[in-house]
Amino acid sequence: MIQIGETTLDLSDPLTLASILGAATLILLLLLVLSALRAAKRSAHAMEPLAHHMATLGQNVQALSQGQERLAGGLSSVSEHQARAQASMMEVMERRLEEVQKGMSETLHGTSTRTARSLGALQQKLEQIDKAQANIEKLSGDVLGLQDILSNKQRRGMFGEIQLNDIVSGALPPDAYAFQSTLSNGKRADVLVHLPNPPGPIVIDAKFPLEAYEALMNAPDRDAQTRALRDLGNAVRIHIKAISEKYIIEGETADGALMFLPSEAVYAELHARLPEVVRAGFDARVWIVSPTTCMATLNTMRAVMKDARMREQSGEIRKALRQLHRDVELVGERAGKLEVHLRQASDDVAGIVTASARAGKRAERLDNFDFEELAPDGAEIVPLPKR
Repeated sequence: MIQIGETTLDLSDPLTLASILGAATLILLLLLVLSALRAAKRSAHAMEPLAHHMATLGQNVQALSQGQERLAGGLSSVSEHQARAQASMMEVMERRLEEVQKGMSETLHGTSTRTARSLGALQQKLEQIDKAQANIEKLSGDVLGLQDILSNKQRRGMFGEIQLNDIVSGALPPDAYAFQSTLSNGKRADVLVHLPNPPGPIVIDAKFPLEAYEALMNAPDRDAQTRALRDLGNAVRIHIKAISEKYIIEGETADGALMFLPSEAVYAELHARLPEVVRAGFDARVWIVSPTTCMATLNTMRAVMKDARMREQSGEIRKALRQLHRDVELVGERAGKLEVHLRQASDDVAGIVTASARAGKRAERLDNFDFEELAPDGAEIVPLPKR
């Protein structure tokens, strides 16, 4: 590559190489001309052929000069085309760069938006986890409190009584039961339900043989399970006997009582593995109930109470029905009289309408001066004076 001013010559280009060779030839010819001129001084005779040769050489030089000019124009055109190509390429590159930058900006914006949403969702999840953790801690405290309650026999009895009170108060009307009612033998019942005779008031007493049940659940082997199951049956039998002796009083209470177990698990274990204990309760007229079966039993009692109260009020109901029948008869009598009055009023209205129509016709005749038709027979008609 050779730089001449603002023009760059490429020696690998044939046109450039031809131009250089032409220039070198021109220089050589000029040297020859100078040599010929010097020789012309020495020989005038040899000048004419040389002049002819110089004329030819001048034409060749002129043609070479024109070719060089065309070559320079071609180089300029190539340079301009290359400049335009470079400008177009730069424009395309700039546009592509702008598009890439725009795409990257949108991508970054979308990524930041999604990241913000993800962080917000994560924050909500963390808040939910914190709330769940707080609830778990509270539940753990409640469980520990329940364990403390159940570990104490007196507190465990209070727990069963509270659960029984909630079930009874939710199933029966307030005047259908009494809490901690004292019987004639001085014993205090957890709940006394006022059923009508028969069967009469019935006692519900809460019992919770938790130690025997936990021993059964924690028994390490079959022999320990057998012993724990026997202990559980004995504990329930003791409760059945105590309820039968304390809360079944002839002439005062119903011929039976209910033993409330505040645990569905203990109730299911008794019926599944100790059915003889349940039958012993039937024999002693003590029926064992769980929270679920107690609610069903109380609903049945409520239906019995409602039926008994309906029977007690049957006299009042019949009296009210008789009064209602008499009221209906009075309404019928009054309706008959009203019908007569309405019929009479209708006749009177019809007479008034007829009289009104007749009066209207007479008024129309008077308005048309039809006195001849209105005059009675034999009466003299006075003619009107003519104007």
